[in-house]
Amino acid sequence: MTVDRTKITMKLPNKDLLYKISSDVFNELGEDFDEMKAESLITRVYQTIQPFLSPASSQDVSLLSSSNRVVVSVFGLDNSGIVARITEILASAKCSIVDINQTVVNKKFAMVIIANTTDASETVTRLKEIFATLAKELGVNIYIQREDLFNAMHRI
Repeated sequence: MTVDRTKITMKLPNKDLLYKISSDVFNELGEDFDEMKAESLITRVYQTIQPFLSPASSQDVSLLSSSNRVVVSVFGLDNSGIVARITEILASAKCSIVDINQTVVNKKFAMVIIANTTDASETVTRLKEIFATLAKELGVNIYIQREDLFNAMHRI
């Protein structure tokens, strides 16, 4: 992919730009698409234009360097077994947990897991489906996203 530097004028902060690119790609592809391919396309587009963004945005060289990991975020009312069920699914999919942080505040549960998917037996899309079913069962919200896109979308 080649980019003509003279035609790029960025007025959006990087986070907003990535949201815009992602939204446009997902809207254009419709409902029946390969999510991993779409996310890979979004990552490649962003990596292509990143050198042309403002100097402040180029300070983080590793913005999109972790496509073999996912971020699993869980939020909701606390109940027993949440951590066990989430980690059980990741283990059965052969995803290794790189980092995990969980807390309960006033009966509100929050957890973030970084998992390596290098040897995964399931796609991220399939894991999203499994976690969507589990979220309904447990009464919590579960989000899973490739770490490179998560990092790019949540930069300040």
